[in-house]
Amino acid sequence: MKTRIASFAAAGALAASVVVAAAAPASADPVPGSANQFYAYCSVDLLGVPVACTETDAAHATHICQYLATPLGIGLDCIQR
Repeated sequence: MKTRIASFAAAGALAASVVVAAAAPASADPVPGSANQFYAYCSVDLLGVPVACTETDAAHATHICQYLATPLGIGLDCIQR
């Protein structure tokens, strides 16, 4: 049972990382002075974690994001502006 739960959790995390990677394509405004950070508008869940991030320009951004390699694939690391 624990193995089944762990496999579902891993599959969910992998699917989430794919969705996140698709949510912020390379056409977002880059952050000046940083080659791998870009501006994004993100909704925030009850725990304060950014979710549903989309690329945007600097004027409408709520977060600064960058891609990260994780054991489960590509993830998105965002900080609030």
